[in-house]
Amino acid sequence: MIQLLEHFTYKKLIRFTIPTVAMMIFTSVYGVVDGLFVSNVAGSESFAGVNLIMPALMMLGSVGFMIGTGGSALVSKTIGEGNKKLANRYFSMLIYFLVIASIVLAAIGILFIRQISELLGAEGEMVNICSVYGRTLLFALPFFMLQNCFQSFLVVAEKPAMGLGVSLAAGLTNMVLDFLFIYVFGLGVFGAALATGISQFIGAMIPIFYFARKNKSPLKLVKTKLELKPILKTCTNGSSEMVTNISMSLVNMLYNLQLVKYAGYDGVVAYGIIMYVGFIFVGTYLGYSVGVAPIIGYHYGAGNTDELKSLFKKSLILLSATAVILTACAEIFSSALAGIFVGYNKELHAMTTNAICLFALSYIISGINIFASAFFTALNNGLVSAIISFLRTLVFQVAFIFILPLLLDLNGIWLAVVGAEICSLIVSISFFAANRKKYKYV
Repeated sequence: MIQLLEHFTYKKLIRFTIPTVAMMIFTSVYGVVDGLFVSNVAGSESFAGVNLIMPALMMLGSVGFMIGTGGSALVSKTIGEGNKKLANRYFSMLIYFLVIASIVLAAIGILFIRQISELLGAEGEMVNICSVYGRTLLFALPFFMLQNCFQSFLVVAEKPAMGLGVSLAAGLTNMVLDFLFIYVFGLGVFGAALATGISQFIGAMIPIFYFARKNKSPLKLVKTKLELKPILKTCTNGSSEMVTNISMSLVNMLYNLQLVKYAGYDGVVAYGIIMYVGFIFVGTYLGYSVGVAPIIGYHYGAGNTDELKSLFKKSLILLSATAVILTACAEIFSSALAGIFVGYNKELHAMTTNAICLFALSYIISGINIFASAFFTALNNGLVSAIISFLRTLVFQVAFIFILPLLLDLNGIWLAVVGAEICSLIVSISFFAANRKKYKYV
């Protein structure tokens, strides 16, 4: 078992992070399977409805990412400082806080689901499709948040392989139930949401049972009370990840509204496919960043500047090499990827293939930007991390979503993310340069 305190060579760094990368990719794959069944069995209208309401659900679920990433940075730093007892108090407190917050947010979402659907551009029958899918998943929102949160804490607990196992169990459950509920029983979007909700329950409960019992990891759920200071510190540290998810959700809403204007609901379907495909590619960057963050946080807390320099350099090299491979794959297989979802519609297939080709150009850059945000979160600098995320996922994308279509029509919408990533790379490099002396990672 590889421990956080060790020196990480390229081989050891890859071995430690690969389970988290695989976990993210597999999580994306079973999300894709969801989309495949809905699109090919329930139809393109149902698929469009799912993609209209999904940004709102992800926005509510972003609190889980915030607690997971911000909390893992705080807990790993505390472990690095040699205070394991305090680290367990922080860990337990954050899980209990997340349970309370998730129940409150789920109740609010369930109450206003129809109004939210209409706000996102749904009309007529589309409102009912969005409401059924959204309300069903909101009942499972606490489990979704916990599943996302535990993905980060299992890495801190030096159990990334267990995180992969949990994702495999949840994902396989989702796939099997998708087949049963959608294809066999014909439950449509309700079946898709029910299958996802049950898989999220499994993804949350396995880690809870593990951490609630005596185990060999550094973390365990213990009795504790809620304390404002560490919760605020966690929220500050993880604010960039929450900003990223909220911003992405808002941007997805704007994409959908622009696409309805320029291409109708077919545009929403094409964008939904891009998102499903993109989850797999971007999931690689996210998985690596989540996997390496506790290592960075530990060595920062322990004052090991040489190891911090090594991790920073190796991460940039690994991500750059991966970016070239992933971008090439997306371009080469764009037609095949589109065909899996909408091969039954020639015009929609052509639109989606073109969209994937243009959108995929962003993969060559996005890995460094995702890592930059995670890197500063791991250093417990939530402000810089939040600025990078806020500019990358909201400000720059919103600007390009409205500007580029005026110049390039529909293609401008697909290229908006490319312009945003280029601008974000300039910001990331600037922050790397400005903070190199403070944290001594160069």
